[in-house]
Amino acid sequence: MAFPRFNMMSFWTTLVAFLVLILAFVIPDGPPISGWTSYAPLSAVGKDAGPGMGWGMNLWAISIAIFCIGSLLGALNFIATTLDLRAKGMTLMRMPICTWAWFITSCIALLAFAVLLPACILLILDRTAGTSFFIPSGLVISDRLQPHSGGSPLLWQHLFWFFGHPEVYIAILPSMGIVSHILINSMRKPLLSARVIIYSMMSIGFLSWMVWGHHMFVSGMNPFSSLLFSFPTLTITIPATIMTLIWLGSLYGANIRINSASLFALGFISMFVSGGVSGFFLAQPSIDIVLHATYFVVGHFHMVMGVASIFGVFAGTYFWFGKMTGRMMNETLGQLHFWLTFIGTYCIFMPFHYLGLVGNIRRYSAFVNDYTGPLMPLHKFITIAALGTGAAQLIFIFNLIYSRYKGAPAPENPWNGTTLEWSIPSPPPWNNFGGKHPIIYHDPYQYNVKGSKGDYIMQDSPEPSAG
Repeated sequence: MAFPRFNMMSFWTTLVAFLVLILAFVIPDGPPISGWTSYAPLSAVGKDAGPGMGWGMNLWAISIAIFCIGSLLGALNFIATTLDLRAKGMTLMRMPICTWAWFITSCIALLAFAVLLPACILLILDRTAGTSFFIPSGLVISDRLQPHSGGSPLLWQHLFWFFGHPEVYIAILPSMGIVSHILINSMRKPLLSARVIIYSMMSIGFLSWMVWGHHMFVSGMNPFSSLLFSFPTLTITIPATIMTLIWLGSLYGANIRINSASLFALGFISMFVSGGVSGFFLAQPSIDIVLHATYFVVGHFHMVMGVASIFGVFAGTYFWFGKMTGRMMNETLGQLHFWLTFIGTYCIFMPFHYLGLVGNIRRYSAFVNDYTGPLMPLHKFITIAALGTGAAQLIFIFNLIYSRYKGAPAPENPWNGTTLEWSIPSPPPWNNFGGKHPIIYHDPYQYNVKGSKGDYIMQDSPEPSAG
């Protein structure tokens, strides 16, 4: 890394942020009840807002601010490393797609967390220093007139979502890069266009800054402003659709190797498409106003940002675990883990869309009236599916721990990959390349090359390629 101490500092700063957040559960005041978005003014007025809204809320804001610092350090380090520490011959377009994904993600994170950090500082000042950034005048909470004036609760929403929607792509872009990389290795042939995948990720990163207002369609926004946010929200689906078509088009006719990593990569595409389609509805202000407070949004959000991103993480773990630890994960357990997780997540989140369409409001803890009562059997089904899917993750945890110590020894290049990590022992030596500086001759995806010694050519091999 360009700044190894920054790298370690980023990790420990994030750990401190986590510990500060957990501390809210053990103090007498208790954790905050503000929800994950912590909308003002309730998050800004102090203990008058309810249990946990005193020091519990303070600790939440402090922990998020500390986390922002750690993320900024990590993003700066990734960007500097990618630009300045590439191997000889490693041009930008010779970088693997997963490296491009991390680079674009870091660029987004550098800007996004730089917005959330001051927002948290302003929230802390409102709560402790008597300022009024987010608290309007004349506000009465718990029969008490709040001693503030001139603030705007919508300012918090703008700052939060200006960070919040790019954060969606901070979560999913690395998985897009991982999935692209693993699919190419499993298909033993390049994608239809790796460059278009890279340009599409760049487009998503750029457009992610123009769509935050679609989270605020129900805030009383001017209809003209809603239209201005609706258009880029629909536009951002274009590069995502292009990427999906390239993945599917490349898979057509491919003799793909089926293993745990490739299954989770394919599962990512399925989750991304299934969850992403519902985004078209939510991009329309007139439809979003009806669906915004329902389970429809919960299903969409979790399938795209939650499950799809996690599938990418699982794919990368099964793919690179052998390189990191020197031992391979168990394939039988890995594929069992995939199928239970894949089926389970569809059983959880697809019914959410139906619940939303029939008007089931989210964030309600009880359903007792005549209207919501008939929906209880479906909620019970979702609960059983969620418990089963959660239990399936124990298979992954067991596989992870067992394989770390008892797994089959990993060869240097178990997947016949072409990128640089497969040219060194498993696990790598402490200085990665053993003091040697590799020279890059090819792009990262030289598979199925006619005239080559095998069906692939390593990036650092002087063997001539097809191109």
